[in-house]
Amino acid sequence: MKIAIGSDRNGLDYKTRLVRHLTECGYEIVDIGTNENIPCDSPVFAAEVGKLVASGSCRYGILICATGTGMVMAANKIKGILCGMGYDDTVTQYMREHNDANVIAFGQKHMAYGDVERRVDIFLKSEFIGLHHAPRVEQIRALERGEEIHQTPIMNPEWK
Repeated sequence: MKIAIGSDRNGLDYKTRLVRHLTECGYEIVDIGTNENIPCDSPVFAAEVGKLVASGSCRYGILICATGTGMVMAANKIKGILCGMGYDDTVTQYMREHNDANVIAFGQKHMAYGDVERRVDIFLKSEFIGLHHAPRVEQIRALERGEEIHQTPIMNPEWK
């Protein structure tokens, strides 16, 4: 499985360590940078990772900056990307199982490396379960296409 990974300088340490970990686990890694501890713009790296995932060149993406927030915001501007913040083990699992996320972000200044590594493993091993979650993911995709969405009967049969 091919995974794209990117960070700004505030996520460089964790990115470097994750590349090593994921390579040892047998994943093919596309490291798009940064590889220098100098100021840089995190949206550039989020966009590049997002484009690799959206195009199908990579199955998943991982982003790291100081808080993770800017990376999430930028990645979600790329059509086809569903990016969330991996701030908790269960949230990370549900990000894949319930929301079919294809990119995950972390904040190096606010998360311990061991937690990040464990959550990357959870993210990569979890699968979208579909079922009643599929219509909500489709609603997100419809929003991306600029379409209007409405409450679905599957969630609330009384809703008209």
